[in-house]
Amino acid sequence: MSLVDSLHAVLFVTEAPAKLVDLARALGVTEGQAEQALEVLATNLEKDGPIQLVKIAAGYQLSTKSEFSEAIAAYLKPQKQRLSRSVLEVLAIIAYKQPVTVAEVEEVRGVQSDYGVRVLLERGMIHETGRRATPGRPIEYSTTSQFLHIFNLNDVKELPGLSVDALPEPQPALADQTS
Repeated sequence: MSLVDSLHAVLFVTEAPAKLVDLARALGVTEGQAEQALEVLATNLEKDGPIQLVKIAAGYQLSTKSEFSEAIAAYLKPQKQRLSRSVLEVLAIIAYKQPVTVAEVEEVRGVQSDYGVRVLLERGMIHETGRRATPGRPIEYSTTSQFLHIFNLNDVKELPGLSVDALPEPQPALADQTS
């Protein structure tokens, strides 16, 4: 049994991207040996067949090549679980400003955002990362590896740049407006 075959078997049964250090430890080899075996596996899979090795969310995972997506979709008939525009807004704010509190999200959006935070928590796209050392000790939220996986990112640093012009103007409070 070769190291490449062992890695292939382990990656086949993983549900989430596997980190190099975890693969090496599980197979009793150095990280360098595991990385070389992953390169060989990637090359072998690239040559033919429907499966490829991808590096995603700071780990490695087997996935189907994109040219097979129509056949898979026709078979699975997945239910589209789209996020509403408001929930996507909340996710974008959290992704770019993390760690962030609900109050900070609401300050940017100008509307209540606890529903969006709850939906994102339920879908595993964000998680609680601690409490802010300010009065009330509000919960801070950040994105998860599930978020990285869904958006095909290795790190949040790969998010597209955000220009200051793209941010909405703060809305004046109703009390500040004169009649």
